[in-house]
Amino acid sequence: MKLNNEWTDYRVIATGDGEKLEQWKDVVLLRPDPQVIWHPVKPLADIAEPSARYIRSNTGGGHWEYAKRVPDSWQVSWRNLRFNVRPMNFKHTGLFPEQAVNWDIMIKLIRSANRPISVLNLFAYTGGATVACLSAGASVCHVDAAKNMVELAKENVALSALSDRPVRYIVDDCRKFVKREIRRGNRYDAIVLDPPSFGRGANGEEWKIERDIFDFLALCRQVLVEEPLFVLLNSYTTGLQPAVMSNLLGLTMPCEGIVEAYEVCLPTDEGIVLPCGASALWTNKGVKYE
Repeated sequence: MKLNNEWTDYRVIATGDGEKLEQWKDVVLLRPDPQVIWHPVKPLADIAEPSARYIRSNTGGGHWEYAKRVPDSWQVSWRNLRFNVRPMNFKHTGLFPEQAVNWDIMIKLIRSANRPISVLNLFAYTGGATVACLSAGASVCHVDAAKNMVELAKENVALSALSDRPVRYIVDDCRKFVKREIRRGNRYDAIVLDPPSFGRGANGEEWKIERDIFDFLALCRQVLVEEPLFVLLNSYTTGLQPAVMSNLLGLTMPCEGIVEAYEVCLPTDEGIVLPCGASALWTNKGVKYE
């Protein structure tokens, strides 16, 4: 299990009955969380009044209910990096703060490499990993099928004053893009993957993680340089436990590498940790990030 304690603009206040109460800078949100199967000490809304709450629909999806005026978007900081957050569809805010664990690891790996590092960020969403890798001095190719998410990633890069760094933004189906990169002969020192459980590409291409991830990782191996630095795989899919993800990378990446798999968690004001998915990290043999 890994967690990052460096957030000053974000905290989990309390959890219980399938929800988490969070503070994002000055805004308190109450959102569903399927991992929270325990009861709270007292009703969450009594601990801190939420500005907005996401209500799930019985037919799928849901909507935000606002008790107070909430900005269309606002900024939170982690170290010297800044990110926009906003209430979005499907309970999201445009940022996964638990990923600060992996941002820290990637920054250390890139800075310790002592050579130029090119990173391919796949299913890159709003660019948390892109911002982290750029800040460490890497060049990044940011790929996501959703144009609006790529636009939000550009905003985050600009907020952190990194727009002058070497970054390419690609709106495309990740599988199609990787296949083209293989044909073009383009290679990367590191790959970050944050695939959804289910999704569709720009032209309706279907993605199911349990069915597709192994073959896709084997495909990604072909766009790595001969001596890669790292490959990071993230998952919020319940069935992909850390041991499963470790096997996926161990069987598809170079045999001389080392795989570490772990739960990604957030600390809470209650004194417990909130599980937030899993990650698996492949690094070239001998590479250290501590």
